[in-house]
Amino acid sequence: MRIQSAKLLLALLPVVCASALAQAAEVETRRPADFVNVQKAVPHIQTDVRYFTAHNFVGRKISGYKAPVCLLTKPAAQALQSVVERLVPMGLTLKVYDCYRPQTAVNDFAVWAEDLKATKMRTEFYPTVDKTRLFADGYIAYQSGHSRGSTVDLTIVPLGSQIPAYDPKRKQASCTAPMSQRAQDNSLDFGTGYDCFSPVSHPDDQTVAAQQKANRLLLQSLMEQAGFKRLDTEWWHFTLVNEPYASTYFDFPVDD
Repeated sequence: MRIQSAKLLLALLPVVCASALAQAAEVETRRPADFVNVQKAVPHIQTDVRYFTAHNFVGRKISGYKAPVCLLTKPAAQALQSVVERLVPMGLTLKVYDCYRPQTAVNDFAVWAEDLKATKMRTEFYPTVDKTRLFADGYIAYQSGHSRGSTVDLTIVPLGSQIPAYDPKRKQASCTAPMSQRAQDNSLDFGTGYDCFSPVSHPDDQTVAAQQKANRLLLQSLMEQAGFKRLDTEWWHFTLVNEPYASTYFDFPVDD
């Protein structure tokens, strides 16, 4: 009985840890009036909300995503609009992969990371990463700036391009492989796919090709001029500098 009890405790530990850390922060379950649907607020922007689908590092829809929409605070959405307005004359626009992320989803990621047997999408998203290192190496955390509503994951795509349908039967290829081999995406080539757990995803990585560096520089410069700051480990990740809810983490579902 003692052995079975110990095994049960270990099985529940990830859930307990995620829940305890979520409660340690200020978590608000009500949606503020100034959270907006970015696709409605910003003409020409594309949305490819991966966590509403199975095409992500977990391999299934993530808890808390009830609709494939991008929600952001109004100031963040207005800043994105200024970036799109500068891209459109170039025949380009932005595509968002993730925006506001409820704490429920962050907890879901944490529980998945603790399950070392759940490696369905390893070949594509983290082929060279030991899953026991996901927390220590900073790929997974118990809190996310996305939950504050002014952080966005995004890329640049040709204006009017179509988002390819995800084919789960297609053989997985590493997110660091050449773009022609990776999972289909209408993004410009930034050297890796989205959510690629690799040092190659760092914006300043010097191993990527010249055009890939240029694409990263274009995205970074436009976003910084619009009032965002980058994350030094993910070329796609930006947070509004003057975010309105800098110390509040939200946990209402992603819904329109």
